[in-house]
Amino acid sequence: MPYVRTKICGITSIQDAQAAVDFGADALGFVFYPSSPRYIHPSDAAAIIHTLPPFVTCVGLFVNAEHEMLKKTVSDTGVDLVQFHGDESEYECGLSSKPWIKAIRVGEETDLAAEAKRYNGANSLLLDTMVRGSYGGTGKTFDWSLVPKNIDKPIILAGGLDQENVIGAINVTSPYAVDVSGGVELKKGVKDHAKMEEFIKRVRSIEK
Repeated sequence: MPYVRTKICGITSIQDAQAAVDFGADALGFVFYPSSPRYIHPSDAAAIIHTLPPFVTCVGLFVNAEHEMLKKTVSDTGVDLVQFHGDESEYECGLSSKPWIKAIRVGEETDLAAEAKRYNGANSLLLDTMVRGSYGGTGKTFDWSLVPKNIDKPIILAGGLDQENVIGAINVTSPYAVDVSGGVELKKGVKDHAKMEEFIKRVRSIEK
């Protein structure tokens, strides 16, 4: 199986960021959505990003953010990639000065092929669990069999992943990458380093 990349999302401290990188994370996610318990102030994110080694992708997560705020945050923090996790249109996403990914909340009625066409400019689609009234971070999985094999975008699989289910999830969906947050936490916004290490180790084991 091709190499599956790992993104650790909801980073709020330099200790968690460095541990994730040491364990082999390919990307780190920083949540710039003030209503999230994993929110990080842009100045704090910038301080963390400044310490990271090269070739680690830093992703800024936004939910229905005003364009000027998003533009300033991207500039101030130095993130490499923008993750739109709200109800943003293709046009709004396309205003980003950085490559971007679009989160799609998946339920029984979700047409992922249509969403891939709708967000044609996306670098990839991140698939999260449809929970009404929530923009993600629920810790709930969705039915992975809903992911079509021929979707015309790289897929980042999210939604309730942890060290116990990630191998099964990868085997069903064959994603480009997996994204974990709550599944490797001690509490919201604070990572469990042993869980992070084991999660990444299990993802890497699939290549062998």
